[in-house]
Amino acid sequence: MQQLIHRIWYQGHQAKWLLLPLSGIFWFISYIRRLLFSFGFKQAQVLPVPVIVVGNITAGGSGKTPTVIYLIELLRQHGYKPGVISRGYGVNVDGVVAVTPNAKASDVGDEPAMIVARTQVPMVVGAKRVSAAQTLLTDFDVDVIISDDGLQHYALGRDIEIALVDGERRYGNHCLLPAGPLREGLWRLNSVDFVINNGGPAQNGEVLMALEPAPLRLVDNNLQDKFNQQNSVVAMAGIGNPQRFFNSISQLGYKVVKTVEFADHQAFDQKQLSDLSVQHSLLMTEKDAVKCRDFAQSNWWYLPVNAKLNSEFDHALLSQLQQVAQTKKGLSHGI
Repeated sequence: MQQLIHRIWYQGHQAKWLLLPLSGIFWFISYIRRLLFSFGFKQAQVLPVPVIVVGNITAGGSGKTPTVIYLIELLRQHGYKPGVISRGYGVNVDGVVAVTPNAKASDVGDEPAMIVARTQVPMVVGAKRVSAAQTLLTDFDVDVIISDDGLQHYALGRDIEIALVDGERRYGNHCLLPAGPLREGLWRLNSVDFVINNGGPAQNGEVLMALEPAPLRLVDNNLQDKFNQQNSVVAMAGIGNPQRFFNSISQLGYKVVKTVEFADHQAFDQKQLSDLSVQHSLLMTEKDAVKCRDFAQSNWWYLPVNAKLNSEFDHALLSQLQQVAQTKKGLSHGI
């Protein structure tokens, strides 16, 4: 199914014409919802600390998680105490849940589990992002909130919006869901503060982001070893754009004998993955690795990547954040 969707959205498959009526319904519902917020029938909740939303206008992966991790580290370097909220995609959270470094992806979502395992940042997940933000402010010492996704979650007031775009796939056939990948039209990018292009080439007004790979690590973090690059690997990925990962590891010189695609956010079965690694090492993304920690074998590895953006972006973001923080200092009408 995922391969068919990819062909429809990005390769000109004619099945999009069958889906366009559903895209019209999607547009109408989204338009009415935006009108309700625009005319005050629904109110966005203003928070007493700056809120940065990191999202996109397309379905599927575009580099949000590495960007969130980059922002966490950048803000900490400049004296801020960031916290993160997320929907926890793919899991049913009862109310809100704080994410611990050893939290299972099946309980909080793969991306939140990865973010906290990497950074130990205070993080709360929940279907209602405002409730997650309230818990974050009540239970943790934070002075900036980063929303992992949520560009279209207008109930959450925001001060800075960052939209990610996959530099290779961009916006596909430019159709709204389900005929295309768009959650909102391209007009939405005119109102965001930054458009970050993951992988390039960057177009006018976009900030180029590169994902820099680090040495492979064992999925079982109780083990210590160094990967022998002469070993052949089976590569697997359950992310929005698996081919990007497969291309990356091939360019890095790893000997890939087979690639296996899974659906984004898919839960993995131990036997399923064990069968892939009988004769070769198994190589996966960091997001996939957090779902396999409890049953990882000694020849399962993952590739960490780190986002890299230019200093002009850092300066512009920090300058805007400082202005927002000064304006909100002493704000009492939040949640």
